[in-house]
Amino acid sequence: MFKPQILWVALIAATVAACDKPAPPAAQVRPVRTIVVERGSAGEIVSMTGQVRAKDQINLAFRLDGRMIERPINVGDVLTAGQVVARLDPQNQQNALRSAQDNLASAEALLTQARLTFRRQQELLQGGWTPRAKFDEAQQALATAQAQVDSLEAQVRIAQDQLGYTDLSADAPGVVTAKGAEPGEVVHAGQMIVQIARQDGRDAVFDVPEQVIRTGPRDPLVEIALSNDRQVKATGRVREVAPEADSDTRTFRVKVGIIDPPEDMRLGSTVTGRITLAAPPGVELPASALTEANGSPAVWVVDPRSLTVSLRKVDVLRYDPAAVVISHGLETGELVVTAGVQTLHPDQKVRLLGAV
Repeated sequence: MFKPQILWVALIAATVAACDKPAPPAAQVRPVRTIVVERGSAGEIVSMTGQVRAKDQINLAFRLDGRMIERPINVGDVLTAGQVVARLDPQNQQNALRSAQDNLASAEALLTQARLTFRRQQELLQGGWTPRAKFDEAQQALATAQAQVDSLEAQVRIAQDQLGYTDLSADAPGVVTAKGAEPGEVVHAGQMIVQIARQDGRDAVFDVPEQVIRTGPRDPLVEIALSNDRQVKATGRVREVAPEADSDTRTFRVKVGIIDPPEDMRLGSTVTGRITLAAPPGVELPASALTEANGSPAVWVVDPRSLTVSLRKVDVLRYDPAAVVISHGLETGELVVTAGVQTLHPDQKVRLLGAV
């Protein structure tokens, strides 16, 4: 008769024991840092340092061998067209010219005599006072004398040219940028005596890394400014790109034609060139944002309303030590976790420490 009472007591004890158990822990909220997905409106600005050089730079050299007796110009001198820059000892050429002129004078005297003889024989032949053979002989002598004179006249012209080659002159206005021989030296034909930068155009010359050559725009407008005075500026277009990289620096020599260069942008000046690269494809994120899902690249995306995260697979275009470029999988304005990614799970509640 005590069984119902015992059952009732057991039920009360079980209820009290259940009330003493601790409640299950609430879901933990993880603090994270995030970044707002943005697509750049403009590309990176690349800045390079170079020098102003002449568009056309030529080497002046003598056409013949000889001893240089004079070089009245030096590096930095401004030259005019036709100005003499160096002279060879002309003694041998003067002697050769005098000899050729003397030989020509003798040949001209013989030609004069041959003409008189021919005319006399011509008159005698018309009157029947001389045989035909004598006339033919006089005619042949005249032709030979004329040929001799023509040949010696050519030799005189050659000797005059040779004498003229002992003076080396500038063929256009320019500035002397280098010298290759000193007065008193024996020089050879074709040896550089002076180097001249012509004044009809100027280039800004840069050594450009391969990556910029590969990713840069095809025909960029280059902004050029003096390195020590940014107020002196101009623009230019790429005129020439070296076909191969320098073996030491692995950079490419690029010549930019300066459009209407300011007077202060002189030859040899140090300049800074700037170009704007095209906007990079995709979205750039810090490398810390990247994780994986089933072996594929992924990122944690925050729902701004519920403040929960979800794992999103993405396509990575480029990996860098500090950043990654995502080509597909994200939209502008989304929140991506950049710090705390290793402690998250799907639908995890988060607290934003900072959004960029």
